[in-house]
Amino acid sequence: MSAFGKTAPSVEDMLACADETFAQLPDFMRQAAGDVRIVVMEFAEDELLDSLEIDDPLELTGLYTGVPLTIESVTQPALDRPLIYLFRLPILFEWAQRGDVSIEELVRHVFIHELGHHFGWSDAEMDAKLDEAEED
Repeated sequence: MSAFGKTAPSVEDMLACADETFAQLPDFMRQAAGDVRIVVMEFAEDELLDSLEIDDPLELTGLYTGVPLTIESVTQPALDRPLIYLFRLPILFEWAQRGDVSIEELVRHVFIHELGHHFGWSDAEMDAKLDEAEED
């Protein structure tokens, strides 16, 4: 049963869920993540969707912006703080369509996927790590 009961989680609820997921990561991952900031919005802005060539705003549940740790270096430090965006309404839409996961599980999945981009993981590596985490 969802901690949110029969009510859809608010932006603040999803942020709390992502923060909790972050807090539950192994120490080495939290330390490596550094100062990644989490932002929850209803939808991605039109300009962002256009730049990603996404027509339907419900298709984008999350996004990482920043320089992956595999590219950043002492001689080429990132100038902007890395951000993980979670988009509330697309996440809710996917959750309603799927019906096989809790909203918390889906927020966790999207958050960890986007955090994986920060670590420089491929989609296959992220999927494997998410599968491992779900088995625990």
